[in-house]
Amino acid sequence: MKTILGMLIVLVMQLVYAQNTVEGVHPRIKVSEGTLEGQYKSGIASFKGIPFAAPPVGKFRWREPQPVQPWQGVRKADRFGPRAMQRPIFDDMQFRSDGMSEDCLYLNVWTPAKTFKEKLPVLVYFYGGGLIAGDGSEFRYDGESMARKGIVTVTVNYRLNIFGFFSHPELTSESPYHASGNYGFLDQLAALKWVQQNIGAFGGDPTKVTIAGESAGSYSVSAQMTSPLAKKLFRGAIGESGALLDNHRPRPSLAEAEQNGLAFAKAVQANSLAELRALPAEELLAATAKFDANFSATIDGYFFPDDPVSIFKRGAQAKVPLLVGWNTEESNYRGLLGDKAPNIANFNQIINERFGKQAAQLLQVYKPQSDEEVKQVATDFAGDQFIAYGTWRWSDLHSQTGNQPVYRYHYARPRPAMRHQTGEIATGAVHSAEIEYALGNLPTNRVYNWQPEDYQVSAIMQAYFVNFIKTTDPNGLGLPVWPRVKAGEPAQLMHIDVETKSITEQHRDRYLLLEKLSDAK
Repeated sequence: MKTILGMLIVLVMQLVYAQNTVEGVHPRIKVSEGTLEGQYKSGIASFKGIPFAAPPVGKFRWREPQPVQPWQGVRKADRFGPRAMQRPIFDDMQFRSDGMSEDCLYLNVWTPAKTFKEKLPVLVYFYGGGLIAGDGSEFRYDGESMARKGIVTVTVNYRLNIFGFFSHPELTSESPYHASGNYGFLDQLAALKWVQQNIGAFGGDPTKVTIAGESAGSYSVSAQMTSPLAKKLFRGAIGESGALLDNHRPRPSLAEAEQNGLAFAKAVQANSLAELRALPAEELLAATAKFDANFSATIDGYFFPDDPVSIFKRGAQAKVPLLVGWNTEESNYRGLLGDKAPNIANFNQIINERFGKQAAQLLQVYKPQSDEEVKQVATDFAGDQFIAYGTWRWSDLHSQTGNQPVYRYHYARPRPAMRHQTGEIATGAVHSAEIEYALGNLPTNRVYNWQPEDYQVSAIMQAYFVNFIKTTDPNGLGLPVWPRVKAGEPAQLMHIDVETKSITEQHRDRYLLLEKLSDAK
C-alpha cells in the first residue's frame, strides 16, 4: 500500500508540474513589488516588461532611478515594455517593444527553472546602439536560447541620448550626490540591484551574475566594472567590441558636460531646468538631430569618481573574471580612406593629414608593403580607432591590475549574404556580427541566409559564453583550449571562426603605440 501511495503522490506531483509548464498555463512569481504572471514556451518561462524603476518622466526626468510603486493583484508580464526614446538610426534593429516612451525602465527574464528554487547562474545583457539606440526586446538578444542552456537570462532597458546622459548645472545642484549625467548607467545599476533582490524568485542565484553586452552594451559593462557603486553586484563580465578606456576620445568632466547642457538649453530656448522638463520628449529627441552635442559618459565624480583608465591602472575596478574581444572588421577601410583609392600614397597622405606629429610613429606600425595590402591595413586602422583599441586596453589593463583571469577573443566569421542581397559582401566580421552567434540566436534573425558553418560557429561561441557564465572559465569538454591572458605579454587569444583555435596576438606593437599616444594627450 505504501508503495502504491508513493507512486500516486509522485504521479500527482508530475501532473501538477506538467500543468504548470505547458503552453497556455501562466507561471506566477512574487517579486519585491508584487506578483508577476508570465508565459511558458516549450518549458522556458518568460516574464517581459517588468518595471525595475519608476517611470523617469516629469520631475523624474534626469533623476537617478526612483523606486517602483508596489502594485496590487497580479501584473501581466507577457509583453515587452516600451523602448527608450531614440531616433531610427540603425536599420538592423528589429524591435518587439510596446512602442517608444520616456517610460522605458523595464527588464525581461527568461528562466529554465522547474521549481524556481534551483539557484541557476544568471546573465544580465545590455544592448548596443551607441548609447543613442537599442532595446532589450530585439530578436538578437532574446534570452530563450541561453535559458535552454541552464542560464536565467535578463535583458535590461536604459535611458539613451539626451534622456540618459544630459548634464546641467541645475541638475547637479538638485542632485543628492551633487552630479548630473550618466543616468543610463544608473539605470543599469538599478537593474543589477533589482536582480540581486529578486532573481532568486526566478530560480537564479544572485551570487552568480555575469554582466555582458556588445558595443555600447560592452561600454556599459566596462562602466559598471569601473564604478564603485556596482561592486559586488556581479561575479563575471563579458565585453563584445567596446570599452570606455580608449582615451583618444577623453570623457568630459562634469563642468564640461554642464556647459554642453547649457548650450543645448539655449539652442532649444529653454531658460531653466523647469522649462527643459516641460518640453515634450519628442521635441527634445528631435532637437538632438540638429544640435551638435555628444551626450555620453561623463566623469561626474559620483558614478565615475575618476577617469576609467586611471581607475583600472590603480586596480580600483571590480575584481572579476573578464571575457572580452572584438571583430576582424569593426570598420571598413573606407572609414579611413573614404572615396580615395586604396593605395600607399593615399594611405600615407590621410594619416599625415589627420594625425600630424603622430603620423610618423603610426606609419611605422600601420605599414602596408604594397597597394594590395592597403585595404587590410586601413581596415585594421579604422577598426582600432573606432573600437578595437579601447577593448584591447580594457583587457590588457585588467590582466595587469585585476587579479582575475582575462580571456580574449578575435571573432572572424563574416555574416553570410542577406537572403535577397546583391552587391558586395563583407570579407570580415563586421561590427555586431557576432551577437546572434554568441547568444545562440541565428534562428531569430531571418535576414541572413545562414549556412551550416554559421551554426557550427554559433555552437562553439555560445558554448564558451555558457561555460564562462556558469563557472567564470570558458573552457569545457569538446572545445579548443582557451588560455588566459598573461600580464605584459603578447596574449594568447581565441580566434573564433569555422576553424576555432588559440593564436598569439599579432599587432601588440600597434596597441602599445596607441596607448602611448593616448596617454600623452
